[in-house]
Amino acid sequence: MDLIIKNGTIVTAKESFIADIAVKDGKIALIGTDLSMEAAKVVDATGKLVLPGAIDAHTHLAMPFGGTVSADGYLSGTRAAACGGVTTVFDYPMQRKGKGILETIGERKAMCDPEACVDYAFHCIITDLNGGELLEEFAASVDFGVTSFKCFFVYKKEGMMVDDGTFVKVLLKAKEVGAITNIHAENPDVIDLNIENFLKEGKTSAWYHYLSRPEYVEAEADKRAVHWAKSVEAPLYIVHMADKEGLEAAAEAKLAGHPIFIETCPQYLEFTSEVYKREDGRNFVCSPPIKGRESQEALWDAIKKGIIDTVATDHCPFQSYEKDWGKDDFTKIPNGCAGVENLYPYMLAAANSGRISFNRAVELCSANPAKIFGCDTKGSLTVGKDADIVLYDRDKDFTISVSNMHSDYDHTIWEGRKLHGYPVQTYVRGRLVYDNGEFTGEPGYGQFIKRKPALS
Repeated sequence: MDLIIKNGTIVTAKESFIADIAVKDGKIALIGTDLSMEAAKVVDATGKLVLPGAIDAHTHLAMPFGGTVSADGYLSGTRAAACGGVTTVFDYPMQRKGKGILETIGERKAMCDPEACVDYAFHCIITDLNGGELLEEFAASVDFGVTSFKCFFVYKKEGMMVDDGTFVKVLLKAKEVGAITNIHAENPDVIDLNIENFLKEGKTSAWYHYLSRPEYVEAEADKRAVHWAKSVEAPLYIVHMADKEGLEAAAEAKLAGHPIFIETCPQYLEFTSEVYKREDGRNFVCSPPIKGRESQEALWDAIKKGIIDTVATDHCPFQSYEKDWGKDDFTKIPNGCAGVENLYPYMLAAANSGRISFNRAVELCSANPAKIFGCDTKGSLTVGKDADIVLYDRDKDFTISVSNMHSDYDHTIWEGRKLHGYPVQTYVRGRLVYDNGEFTGEPGYGQFIKRKPALS
């Protein structure tokens, strides 16, 4: 064997038990007690949890937005992922008018291949159907291994928004070829109206970013997206759910048997809209914005009840000086926050405190995203799967700071957050890429994940 991890407590989405894991050629070869065969490396995990690597199904790396590009490219973003126990990231290449899906994906893959430190996959953002021609590329995209597409109900001026008719066309074609549609749901016209009024009144602080896109603005769009998905009987994945009312509508459809999947993010679970009143409130500006306490409590309740399917990050950090562009005008603040290195530690700390179980944390951060998005070699510690493994020390105390993160940004909204319990090692396909605070991987080791048709 290449590696044996001994005496750890293996945690799956369903159970926990003490056993050894043997790895050969990047795959899990054996799981059992007292494995005694020879191995190139033996790791004693006594007292540690042994977890499947997390899958961050929502990142924006090297993303052009707001007159700049997100601070983490493919190298720094995937390096940070490795150091937080994330062994696969999903990025969002953006198709633009006149460009094809495979062309768009190919350009991003060429950027990612030499830099990725962990494995990666893509969702493709659809912004223009090119007169309908783009729909004919959906099947080729699925054959290539990209089995999910994303639409925006917002960002009209940025040329990213689709109307309801386009969204329904995407839903129908995605369903036909075995793909799933992701949606960023907010109402653009009400946002524009609110912004216009606030600017006229001289209300320009970060607090008005939240008030321009409050709960009801997201809720209307959530309901609309769910309505169309139900009407055409197509699967739908709602990204970064943040509001109670929209959550309730999605949950109702889900519980009625419709293939509706719900993602939320750590920032919505940890903070409330009160952060926008802070001196550094602009650093928390993301869309949808962080909501009020009632919505936050509804999200946690949905996590505990199994209604929310995944937790991902929407990782899209910008530098402080770029956030400062909107110090006196919230509309000029680049939207996005850091999170890829904080996802698994945050959710595992929630489990360590008893708020959820460790099995539920694995389900949310690994098993469910693998299942929903067709990553059949990922998401669990099972013989034959990729040896994406995280060792977790339940007794390790850790304080998040920009100084101990592994991204290229110069600040983090998580500054000073104390976690009890922290990952101490990360393996990607059996290779150690993170070891007790140090990145030990290398750019280019990460591989493109060719996915099966969604929900297969």
